[in-house]
Amino acid sequence: MSFLTAERLRLLVPVLSLALLLGAVFYLQPRTMSYTGLNLLFNLAVPITLATIAQMLIMMVNDLDLSMGTFVSFVACVTATFLQSDPIIGFLILAGCIAAYAALGVIIHLRNLPSIVVTLGMSFVWGGLAVLLLPTPGGTAPDWIRWLMTSKPPLVPMAIVASVLIAVVAHFVVMRSAIGVVLRGVGGNERSVQRAGWSVVRARALAYALAGLFAVLAGMTLVGLTTSADANIALRYTLLSIAGVILGGGEFVGGRVSPIGAVVGALTLTLAAAFLSFLRISPDWQIGAQGAILIVVLALRLALNRREARGTRK
Repeated sequence: MSFLTAERLRLLVPVLSLALLLGAVFYLQPRTMSYTGLNLLFNLAVPITLATIAQMLIMMVNDLDLSMGTFVSFVACVTATFLQSDPIIGFLILAGCIAAYAALGVIIHLRNLPSIVVTLGMSFVWGGLAVLLLPTPGGTAPDWIRWLMTSKPPLVPMAIVASVLIAVVAHFVVMRSAIGVVLRGVGGNERSVQRAGWSVVRARALAYALAGLFAVLAGMTLVGLTTSADANIALRYTLLSIAGVILGGGEFVGGRVSPIGAVVGALTLTLAAAFLSFLRISPDWQIGAQGAILIVVLALRLALNRREARGTRK
């Protein structure tokens, strides 16, 4: 098993999980083996994937964002209101949201505050702003976002094409670019980054700003699919994004993440919801069933990691 490096293991388990779930869905519903079927299965994959990448960027610097769901919901409300009626003001608000995320990263680092507590507090802020903006479900998706999210490229549905594109971009930024090396270094060994002459404050601000950018895109694409917004439309994205990162091979500490694995993890969670629906499991139980799937996959990954560790010692 020498060919199973740590990076390959991070990809192997989520890919196998996705393949097994897809095979099970095809077995239960053969009609899903079509363009239309795949489009329905992965309909909400794009916003979940973007939110997962955003969470991954936060976890890459050893932090955790518990406001992801409420933030995406707020962005969705802005998209369905200001971005529709007054695009300039809408884009300025969204740019301010990204700047607020960057400032949050700076404050957490300079004041040495626990990210869980700070982001939990921010979840109430974003949630309150979303309710003020849209007390009741409503608004309208901008035509260009709706067109983009409902377009039908040849051969492969838009959701899969977009997910592949997100994986490629995230992989280049995090794993191939110089700044990606620095950001992963902040999570892996902050002192080494400082000794190399890099500003940890700026690196954390950039990581949070990038996370804010991906989260903003998640909210915008979600409205493009739902055509309207709601202050609670994406509350589940907080746990889904964390689960997607972990399922995709990421870890809470050490800057060890896998952008491609995170995308595969997000796709797996999206597919798991459809699989559980085909099994006629009540929506009230689906979150618990998704958690059980996550535990099984993590147990498999742990077993493979231990086997790889034993092989390396030998």
